[in-house]
Amino acid sequence: MILNLTRNTTIASHIEIAQNPWDRMKGLLGRRHFSQGEALIITHCQSIHMFFMKFPIDVIFCDRQHRVVGLCNDIKPFSLSPIFFKASYAIELPSGNIAASKTQIADQIQLSAVSA
Repeated sequence: MILNLTRNTTIASHIEIAQNPWDRMKGLLGRRHFSQGEALIITHCQSIHMFFMKFPIDVIFCDRQHRVVGLCNDIKPFSLSPIFFKASYAIELPSGNIAASKTQIADQIQLSAVSA
């Protein structure tokens, strides 16, 4: 589960983690949809690409202290995110999730009991 402690909201309840180089590079490529409640955490990540994606997503970039250092709302296929040099990992989410969870820069995020 991913929680926004600052806003007291749930960001995602079903999480996958991309830790190895292949999974981090692949990300969500090949998927046709991304359901509400799902999230993909990409470790060691300061930016993402949307090459060959089929749908837009939201992305939250967090530092090692789990503070939000970057937000990308509704990033479209075939685009690039900015580089967030302070980021340690990225949380990819269905579009609209940043707004729904009211997540903002400097919010405190909690990752707990990660399910695959």
